[in-house]
Amino acid sequence: MSHNIYFSRIIKAGDRQREFNFRRLPVGDDLRYEVDVPDDRGQRISFTMLRSPEGQWRADAPQLPSWVADAAERLEGAIREHMETQ
Repeated sequence: MSHNIYFSRIIKAGDRQREFNFRRLPVGDDLRYEVDVPDDRGQRISFTMLRSPEGQWRADAPQLPSWVADAAERLEGAIREHMETQ
């Protein structure tokens, strides 16, 4: 049975604190997280975080706003922190 794992973190991205929502996707043995965050107009930006063979997390999306890309290290930290508590 697959469990839906979901968590949120407030992360500084760009010039403000934003709520990033993470949902773990069950894709075989691969670990992936679907992430969404509202932009300044309230529209949702969604993308997937994938784990590389080296164990680092990266956003898998063609064009993300610079404030999301600049927060990549903090997003990876949030995923790692959550995985340690599981």
